[in-house]
Amino acid sequence: MSKLLMNLRHVPEDESDDVRGLLDAHRIEYYETRPSRWGISSGGIWISDDADLAEAKRLMAEYQARRQSQARAEYEAARRDGTAETFWTILRNEPARVLLTGVAILLLLGLVALPVILLSR
Repeated sequence: MSKLLMNLRHVPEDESDDVRGLLDAHRIEYYETRPSRWGISSGGIWISDDADLAEAKRLMAEYQARRQSQARAEYEAARRDGTAETFWTILRNEPARVLLTGVAILLLLGLVALPVILLSR
């Protein structure tokens, strides 16, 4: 019976391509389901043979560890160079987005607090 190796929701295309290449390189049979048209299911990469599942999970763990260390190194390099995105750079570059997000947060907090305020009277 097939087992899900990787859910493709919010997965960048380069990461899913890397995983496909990794499985192909190790001759692990898999198939892929595509996301549904309306976003109900996100698609995934499935391992066809249960015997290959342990090896596929081991390879995925190694790949994810490498990807994580690479991403952290890139972020640290960007921080040292001063090119890493911070709240202040976002505020400077997109003030309307930050303002609208703040207003939305305040409205949602007000909605959450409204029952408490109404019940306390």
